[in-house]
Amino acid sequence: MLRYDLDLPRATITIDDPERRNPLSNPAMAELATLVRRAAADPAVRVIVITGAGDQAFSAGGDLSGGFVDKPLADHETRGALADLLRALRSCGKPTVARVNGHALAGGFGLAAACDVVIATDDATFGTPEIKVGLWPMMITAVLQRVMPHKAALELMMSGRRISADEAQRLGAVSRVVPRSELDAAVDLVVAGFAALSPAVLRLGRDAFYAVEDMDFDAALDRLHAGLTAVAATEDAAEGVAAFIDKRHPRWKGR
Repeated sequence: MLRYDLDLPRATITIDDPERRNPLSNPAMAELATLVRRAAADPAVRVIVITGAGDQAFSAGGDLSGGFVDKPLADHETRGALADLLRALRSCGKPTVARVNGHALAGGFGLAAACDVVIATDDATFGTPEIKVGLWPMMITAVLQRVMPHKAALELMMSGRRISADEAQRLGAVSRVVPRSELDAAVDLVVAGFAALSPAVLRLGRDAFYAVEDMDFDAALDRLHAGLTAVAATEDAAEGVAAFIDKRHPRWKGR
């Protein structure tokens, strides 16, 4: 079950099955990807927030109750729903914020880490426990390798152990750790900060950041050189510079 709530300029997508710790079935992940694309296509939405219902779990990961391994070959395409969701987050062009209100495990850990900013309660835990049930966190490897030191990510995958929010922050998978009572205020602050910036420049900068992730140094510089010119050509760049000189707040046009 998913909820899609608009409180402009924010769209909040909530995994809403708290009794089962907000599991991610293949249909749920497919719908999540659809909702991310819906928010991305809405010009009134400036920030996308993803969270879980309740106060126990962001998401405990894949839903193993629905015959996950019954038809390993026949379900191959359906099982790609998580990959599609991760691609949707990467390509959405808007800031994404994970509001981690509890445990984020397995695919739930990967979903949170795939967001641009991860704000977690200080009692949340993170981990990849798949190995303990004879599985492996295949898809989210692509995310965790990019946000954590390789050996730390591999050790978590091989051991299945959980880590605290503080350790997850030290390893780079979490942006901020706050007391539970301050979670919403911290998310609101981040959302307001993004909403006050040029959406055009945020999109160009965010796209460039991810585009150069796997490039060699020279190729990355070439891509970023082109990106700087693209930013300089926007109306928002001209407005931002003019506002700075005039000592006033900029009026962004989003182009």
